[in-house]
Amino acid sequence: MSEISILKVSQERQLLFMGLYKKAFPAVARYISRKGGNYEEAKDIFQDALIIYYEKLVTKSFAPVKNEKAYILGIAKHLWCRRLESNVVNDTIDNAASETVIEEDNLLTDKLMHLLETAGQKCMEILSAFYYDKASITDIAQQFGYSGTRSATVQKYKCIEKIRETVKEKSLAYEDFVE
Repeated sequence: MSEISILKVSQERQLLFMGLYKKAFPAVARYISRKGGNYEEAKDIFQDALIIYYEKLVTKSFAPVKNEKAYILGIAKHLWCRRLESNVVNDTIDNAASETVIEEDNLLTDKLMHLLETAGQKCMEILSAFYYDKASITDIAQQFGYSGTRSATVQKYKCIEKIRETVKEKSLAYEDFVE
């Protein structure tokens, strides 16, 4: 299969999925909502139903369906009932919530570390000593070879200003770093 035909098949599949999403997702979301589910669960169930439908569609023995929306809704109803029966809903919500918090914490930490790195290695070390190690400004002055506490304070201030400038340049807000 040539690269062009692969691309064409990929585009056709994408158009099929988008069309099915527009046709059937609202009905699936309403059904899941009425049965006590939320939007995220509706998306999960719909995506699973869509995959099942597509896998059946590409098999040669599958007979064409007159109403794709109804067929996908039927699959979604079946999947939702199975999920409720096995109590996976509660486990999934608990696990997803804890995983999301961990992923968001890691993402926020990565963003913050990247900003600190833009200020330079020495600034990272000074700010780390002050904020994380809780070192006094006198200890920082001695540790980094400054002539006095005033010089260490000025340097710490300059480091913070470098980070503030980066935040301003990138139009970042406080909310980008906290939940």
